[in-house]
Amino acid sequence: MKCCEIMECLRQLSPEHYACDWDNVGLLVGRKEQEVHSIMVALDASMEVIEQAIEKQVDMLITHHPMIFGSIKTVNEDTLVGRKILSLVENHMCYYAMHTNFDIMGSMADLAAERLGLLQTSPLEITCEDENGLQGIGRIGYLEQEIALKDLTQQVKQAFALDKLMVYGSLEKKVNYIAISPGSGRSMIREALQRGVQVLITGDIGHHEGLDAAEEGLCIIDATHYGLEYIFTSFIKEYLKKQDFDVVVKESDVSSPCQFV
Repeated sequence: MKCCEIMECLRQLSPEHYACDWDNVGLLVGRKEQEVHSIMVALDASMEVIEQAIEKQVDMLITHHPMIFGSIKTVNEDTLVGRKILSLVENHMCYYAMHTNFDIMGSMADLAAERLGLLQTSPLEITCEDENGLQGIGRIGYLEQEIALKDLTQQVKQAFALDKLMVYGSLEKKVNYIAISPGSGRSMIREALQRGVQVLITGDIGHHEGLDAAEEGLCIIDATHYGLEYIFTSFIKEYLKKQDFDVVVKESDVSSPCQFV
């Protein structure tokens, strides 16, 4: 198969025009007409992931987070991004990223909400409206019954196979109106407060954001950026396998760069 055919399949799931203006998605490195026999899916295009893809002779790398965000004036060995691009090109590997377009249309938050069993879900931050209704980042919904925050933390650990969480707010507080926003959700705090949410489950929460949110009545469970988004890799792997392409799809086994010791 050609790279462009796989790209079209991914666009059917998460059209690139749904991505936020500041984002950088799509084919970031490589040729559209390149033949692809094997694909690797990962959360990040770290050097470790790229080296693993090279070792396994992968033709196309697909990640959630874009490797290239800002402007690039040179592509050489002097910068990390330059070295990554050179490695991809020298090994004839296409590289495709699907970030906020997947967050909005590709089911990242829906997958996370399903794992927690949230009911009556809707977008947390609305970004647009299309023929299917309101679309956006994150999801809000209800638990089947009200539970204590400490019990919700155990549900989150179990649902996402996590050992530790950071929690802001009283562990005894009873909650059932929940928001979940995989990735970095500090910008979602104000939206969650305005929507009357009781708990925001997300990542990358700083001390002051967490403290202020708790004082305003919003509990926060910080499950780390990776902790809620690694579900991307298995989902995309299975999605591509269902297309019955004559392509081998592999999932990177590179784990979280953040470790608790």
